[in-house]
Amino acid sequence: MEPPLSGVRALEVASHVFVPMAGSVLTEWGAQVVKIEHPVSGDPYRGLVTVGLHNVYRGVDTFFQSANRGKRSVAIDLTTNDGRDLLSKMVKDADVFLTSFRPGARQRLRIDVDDIRKDNPSTIYVLGTAFGARGPDANRGGYDVGAYWARSGMQHLLTPAGATWPETARPSFGDVVGGLTIAGAISAALYRRAVTEETAVIHASLLASGMWQVQPEIVNAGLEDEETPRRAPDRYAVWNPLMLPYRTSDDRFVALSMLAPDRSWPELCTALGREEMATDPRYLDMDARRQNARSCVQDLEALFVQRTLAEWRVVLADIAGEWAPVQTPRELHSDPQVVANGYIAAVDIGNGASLPLVTSPVQFDGKPGNPTRAPEHGEHTEEVLLEMGLTWTEISELKETGAIL
Repeated sequence: MEPPLSGVRALEVASHVFVPMAGSVLTEWGAQVVKIEHPVSGDPYRGLVTVGLHNVYRGVDTFFQSANRGKRSVAIDLTTNDGRDLLSKMVKDADVFLTSFRPGARQRLRIDVDDIRKDNPSTIYVLGTAFGARGPDANRGGYDVGAYWARSGMQHLLTPAGATWPETARPSFGDVVGGLTIAGAISAALYRRAVTEETAVIHASLLASGMWQVQPEIVNAGLEDEETPRRAPDRYAVWNPLMLPYRTSDDRFVALSMLAPDRSWPELCTALGREEMATDPRYLDMDARRQNARSCVQDLEALFVQRTLAEWRVVLADIAGEWAPVQTPRELHSDPQVVANGYIAAVDIGNGASLPLVTSPVQFDGKPGNPTRAPEHGEHTEEVLLEMGLTWTEISELKETGAIL
């Protein structure tokens, strides 16, 4: 079967990661995505490799590959009349138009909603922003470190109480989640258009994505009269000792996540080699374990620290209760479950080497994602323009004026 978005055409006039990541997800779902880049500067995200912020593998920027897999790059100067006319011709055949540009840039380049709709009234228009399309900060730019991680409350919530400095976010931490959200919204809009012929304007922001991620805490905070003072969690005063990580003899961790502890407790005790703990009056049921949490946690700590993580993988392999090893990113590359499901794909990067990329986290018809490499700057300019019906003479003239690369 064809991927679900086969035949869908998308135009992307966006930079960095948030919105481009949405475009990369669309490519894995079958869409054709053309990335419009300036002929000279390209996407500024390409330039971060030169200042040491991105890893380079076999001559390619691994971060850029993740956010731009499967796209075609067309280098057009949208500030020129010829360049903007080319975009209008491309929009006529586009199902989706994605941008992350701020209001001033959208107006200068004539790529706001009304501009795009003049060229194609049925195009689904997608706008990704830092803080939302309305309000006092609608015109402000921002990245996921500020909009998703800091302002959403996430950084505050995930910083240990008493820490000297707030916890640092991982690279593109919110961009990848926000991009996936946009891709899902585009799919919903395409369905609505197919059923009702009504198009859509999609607004998505990093701030909204971050708030969605930590919504239980935000909801509860709204029920309080004032901010609740943060306290360091007490590991030994828990309702359920079977919802904690435990250290192994090789300084690794087994994370228990047993939400039905009364059902899981006897089997766990047997696996641990301490069947008698299952009938110990102190630990007989959830209420007893809660009242004796300190001793229960300490007993479990003393047991888990007797074996290595590799040994516990074998011992716990067949129990019904939920648990997981706390893994390093490197270990995921050989995790048999990851391999069996195709969660990491080896992508040919065109120079005799392959790059391992994480595939999109949903699969259609049981097939894992099949990403392809990201494009070079302007790599497909001539190819796409020829498909549009331009002649080589016309393309040469556009090159001479600087409208294209």
